[in-house]
Amino acid sequence: MPDLKETAMPKTDTSQPDFPLLDLAAFAAADASGKAKIAAEVDRICVETGFLAVTGHGVPQQVIDAIWAKARGFFDLAPEVKHRVGPVPGAPYGYLGPGTEALAKSRGEDTPPDLKESFNGGPLSIPPGETDPDALAFCYAPTPWPDMPGFRAAWCAYYTEMEALAVRIMEVFAVALNLPQDHFTPFIDTPISALRALNYPAQDSAPKENQLRAGAHTDYGSLTILLPEPGSRGLEILTPEGDWRGVPPIDGAFVINIGDLMTLWTAGRWTSTLHRVVTPPDWATKRRMSLAFFHQPNWHAKITPLSGAATKPVTSGPYLMSKFAAANG
Repeated sequence: MPDLKETAMPKTDTSQPDFPLLDLAAFAAADASGKAKIAAEVDRICVETGFLAVTGHGVPQQVIDAIWAKARGFFDLAPEVKHRVGPVPGAPYGYLGPGTEALAKSRGEDTPPDLKESFNGGPLSIPPGETDPDALAFCYAPTPWPDMPGFRAAWCAYYTEMEALAVRIMEVFAVALNLPQDHFTPFIDTPISALRALNYPAQDSAPKENQLRAGAHTDYGSLTILLPEPGSRGLEILTPEGDWRGVPPIDGAFVINIGDLMTLWTAGRWTSTLHRVVTPPDWATKRRMSLAFFHQPNWHAKITPLSGAATKPVTSGPYLMSKFAAANG
């Protein structure tokens, strides 16, 4: 049985930040009792904030290095070159330049645009037999790839690793909710997840009032797998006490958080926490990059609260479209 203090419990020693960690390799190696103890701690964390870091993930370092290199190279291109792969109106994928998105608007807050740019891509294939016109036009819309050698291959390799990692995390979530480990499998075998590379440019002038690198928001789907640039800071979460707390850089770890759909799925038991990206004073002159994988169940998956609460089920794909429309309307 693994030592729980070295897997899912918050770290308090000097070698790791005081932030909850989940060692996926330890969970996989544990017996049923060990898995249950680790999962119980994950449940506690998801009730409180829904944010934790994942180690023992098994994602090859060469895959991570390749996507960092290609994403950095893309964002270093001239603006007119990047805009060649901008999304067509209403489409979710492609390049979004600075000044085009204000995430706080998804909560009804009128703020200046976020200080960032992004490249966004969707599923790598369309499930056989998929005919829903909204699915084909939205989540399965083609990704407009930039004309950069190796970019698409690096992107697809990383996306594939994130799909597999999300499955393993959802298995932990199932045990944390006292369900069979494979409970979520039929809901996520053809997910409509999206990958977003984010670049927060160095700031050569003071931001406008209430302007952040990313405004306060919650994520929409089941879970998000975030890889901040090593050593970077600025991501903050709103604690249950109502304070903004910085998420520390953790070497070799992904930061994961649950989204609105998982809160709905757990009938409100788990928390989709507000988070934002600010600019620490010593980072204003530095760019910050991150990779965010937004895991979303199958387009046709019916999401019904696990507790049997009298809440109307939602369908994963249309639910995601409504969230997207609210944030980009």
